[in-house]
Amino acid sequence: MLIILPEAGIHKLKLGPFHRSFREAPLTATSLAALVPDELNFDIRIIDESIDKISFNNFYDLVAISCLTGTSLKAYKIADAFRKKGSTIVLGGVHVTLMPEEASEHADCIVTGFAERTWPKLLHDYVNGKLQKKYSDPEMHFSGIPAPRRDLQRKSGYMIPNVVSATRGCKGICDFCTVPVAGYGWYERPLGEVIQEIKDLPSRRFVFNDVSMGENPEYFKELLKAMIPLRKKWGGLLSTKAFQDEEIIDLLKKSGCLYILIGFESVNNMSLKGIFKGFNHFEEYKYIIGLLHSVDIVLMGCFIFGFDEDQPDVFERTVDFANRYKVDIPRYAIYTPYPGTESFRRLTAEGRILHHYWEHYDTQHVVIKPKNMTPQQLDTGFRWAFKKTYTVTSSFKRTIDTGVNFPITFGGNLAYNIYIKRLFREKNRIYGMSES
Repeated sequence: MLIILPEAGIHKLKLGPFHRSFREAPLTATSLAALVPDELNFDIRIIDESIDKISFNNFYDLVAISCLTGTSLKAYKIADAFRKKGSTIVLGGVHVTLMPEEASEHADCIVTGFAERTWPKLLHDYVNGKLQKKYSDPEMHFSGIPAPRRDLQRKSGYMIPNVVSATRGCKGICDFCTVPVAGYGWYERPLGEVIQEIKDLPSRRFVFNDVSMGENPEYFKELLKAMIPLRKKWGGLLSTKAFQDEEIIDLLKKSGCLYILIGFESVNNMSLKGIFKGFNHFEEYKYIIGLLHSVDIVLMGCFIFGFDEDQPDVFERTVDFANRYKVDIPRYAIYTPYPGTESFRRLTAEGRILHHYWEHYDTQHVVIKPKNMTPQQLDTGFRWAFKKTYTVTSSFKRTIDTGVNFPITFGGNLAYNIYIKRLFREKNRIYGMSES
């Protein structure tokens, strides 16, 4: 059996044939491998195409591919190639949940929703010659789940090879996000199981891959308290809502938190309300940044360009904010309406979707007609923001100011300096339009 994650265009370090991702290891493939029933005796191989090449010379009875919208076209090509060789193809992932009919054209079987129960059943059916066309489970049972098969991943391929999940889903309704429309809901894993998995990790450092692990403050605080005796170091994602509880910042430090990623999204409150993320308030950003820096936690702050309220000056205003208030690792994205989301429905009705070339639905390419600028202006401003933010002077200052967490900020700034070179080399960045 071969489990594949298609190339996702992630930031990576290339030294000849050796590729190493600047990000954490994905959990999807290793989790699927862990769910394979022992009694079926499958020989399992995992390939993350972002760091390793796929060889089409080998034959696999069963090929399972998980894809996002931005990797779906690559997934279909891979599926078609293995299907021609006689492999049975299974497609899953969030894009398959959103676009099941499209995905079905490239697979013998698709999986929508959660896979914790359907994947083992699917494999039993396959062995018994009773494979169905579709398996679907809209409910998550987030307990008693085996630890990911980390032994099957190339650990040297990731800056952070050890990843843990404590919660699943999100309570937010951001109009561009696939989590609400995919029906993932909100689930909390039993604390004892989370802590045991962290204890068993071979490294002191790990990362949570949860979309927004602080949605339930009481659960989150209990998790942080239980982590304190472990003396591990970790990073993860939080929304600004988490900082409404004064106790959390103290627990973050005591539990060993090194860095936090926050989706600030915009420096314009009207934009935040427009995407149903009104709990973010621009006036509070400086306070939150100060809190994190006061306890030596590195901040990765994310901003999105292309909202309806954005004027051409949004790029300069955002970069100025990131530099002035010392966002350690600023990250920029382009407003991307994924299929099925509220933003996709609205912009389709307004005739503002440029195309359905899914490979550009990765938050790094313009796929819409912005309201107050041209698509070319949006792309140019997006690239300018990255280039201006990651000048040698700005990157050096952010890195030096980090102090004790120098390696994290240095690694993050280095990754984006490398990424910028690729960003400016890419041709025809707006699909169907002349080179910008």
